[in-house]
Amino acid sequence: MSTESPKYSIQVLERATLLMELLAQSTEPLSLKELVAQSGLNISTCHRILNDLVIGQFVEHLAGGRYQLGLRLLELGNLVKNRLNIQELAYPQMQQLHRLTGETINLSIRQGDDIVYIERCWSGQSGVHVVRPIGGRAPLHLTAVGKLFLADLDAAELLEYVNRTGIPASTSKSVNELERLKNELAAVHQQGFAIDNEELEEGVRCLAAAIFNEQGKVVAGLSLSAPAQRIQYAWSQDLKRAAKEISRDLGCYL
Repeated sequence: MSTESPKYSIQVLERATLLMELLAQSTEPLSLKELVAQSGLNISTCHRILNDLVIGQFVEHLAGGRYQLGLRLLELGNLVKNRLNIQELAYPQMQQLHRLTGETINLSIRQGDDIVYIERCWSGQSGVHVVRPIGGRAPLHLTAVGKLFLADLDAAELLEYVNRTGIPASTSKSVNELERLKNELAAVHQQGFAIDNEELEEGVRCLAAAIFNEQGKVVAGLSLSAPAQRIQYAWSQDLKRAAKEISRDLGCYL
């Protein structure tokens, strides 16, 4: 068990941020001595934090003992940029789908073993009570968008997810057995869209289509939620067309 206090942890984070900001402001790599002088930290503290940042690839230790920002920051920055781009690019398509169907349209991404809702287009006439707000989460295997991400995994990765989460049920219709889940994901590959048949919430069905980046990887999902008795599976084709347009805007031409 860690003996570090929350105050100590926050202090370390603040100091690490300070060092990265100093490196970002410099046009040239900086030495340990220069970072100590500019940060006001003592040399042992500065060296220890830099070493941790190097291990995490947030900072690169160059030959000659100098430091510069690492590529991990570029990777994280691109993830944020892509997410913002997806929201901006997707919203016009979401509005069109909402006008066409009158139902709730969601945009979601994956974080860990959950999907996270990052944008929504709906109105009071949609008739679906929005239980999970923007920023809300739901398990991958219980949602249509989540199944899109699971369908993008190989067999070993899928088994890891199942073992890690236990794929618990949320309703009597939840898919909580590996073989049933495999069948669901095979259907996703065959038909090009995913279905949540009241698996997350009783009385609500969802359809979802995948959004791909320039590498052809699933980066988000566009979904339609409606009362179970009102869902029209023909809407899946409209979802697929909209998701394809967004994917093209992101550089995917598969």
